[in-house]
Amino acid sequence: MLQNDLYLKALAGDPVPRPPVWMMRQAGRYLPSYLKLQEKYDFFTRCETPELVAEITCLPIDEIGPDAAILFSDILVVPRALGHSIRMISGEGPVLDNPIQSAEQALALKPVDAEQALDYVMNGIRTTRERLDERVPLIGFAGAPWTLLCYMVEGRGSKDFSRAKVFCYQHPEAARHVLSLLTDVTVDYLNAQIRAGVHAVQVFDSWAGLLSPDDFNTFAMPCLQRITEEVRGAPVVLFAKGAWYALELLSWQTRAAALSIDWTVGPEFARQAAGWDITLQGNYDPSRLLSPVSVIREQVKRMIDRFGKDRYIVNLGHGMLPNIPVDHARAFVDAVKSYAVS
Repeated sequence: MLQNDLYLKALAGDPVPRPPVWMMRQAGRYLPSYLKLQEKYDFFTRCETPELVAEITCLPIDEIGPDAAILFSDILVVPRALGHSIRMISGEGPVLDNPIQSAEQALALKPVDAEQALDYVMNGIRTTRERLDERVPLIGFAGAPWTLLCYMVEGRGSKDFSRAKVFCYQHPEAARHVLSLLTDVTVDYLNAQIRAGVHAVQVFDSWAGLLSPDDFNTFAMPCLQRITEEVRGAPVVLFAKGAWYALELLSWQTRAAALSIDWTVGPEFARQAAGWDITLQGNYDPSRLLSPVSVIREQVKRMIDRFGKDRYIVNLGHGMLPNIPVDHARAFVDAVKSYAVS
């Protein structure tokens, strides 16, 4: 039995004495203990070695004390399983050596057995559960099909992913094939993670905000709907970063347990758009963690007051930055833990 189930209670909409807190990318670049492992092992070795996955996932639980752990992995393990060669280049990010450059190449893409192709992720989950020893829930995750397509076509990170968007406009049939295949694989992948032991899963649509509302409805929304309908056995959290205009749609037309939001969305707007029957997560600007600790405490309390303590999970509006002092990350978590209703 979990010693701390605040996160799962918040997802279920149960009353809580305070909201739970965790941080996207909480196991990573800002922790000196992580940087030591980064120096010893390359990125995908870290992702593929169960003992390293468990160690890295548990680092923030031991050092910072959030209410949930998120599995150490990467959204690009799915394109990698589909045959893309991916290099993580320091200062540049992921580079795919064989991006999709034609409709024929896209239509030739074949599905894989996600549980078999990504068995190292499942082994990592099982090893992490043992190391966590029921202290907090474990969150699994995957990239959303639209975001994965962006990387698979663009070949690297981008400010606008214009090449990926143009590909979809010029080759809609091929784009639909890729998105449908990615949805199938993502559903299977998340269900496999749940069978392996995660307590909840989050879907990262990091580049959803690059789409117009109409394009979101065409390229992103159908995939997210299918994922929330076909992933069973654990709550599903959707994070369509930047797609503030879709909050009402995501709330009412998916089976998501929660919607994660970035810092460009105010709590009042988010509540009005999403309603009170779904949990919200977010939305502290990671850059704000460079503020003085006293300011962090004040802002966290105000944020919770505005969202409300129930049906709310405190988090960042995106991932942790590498230059955040550990003490500031700990202050963010501690501010939530000491929250009391005024």
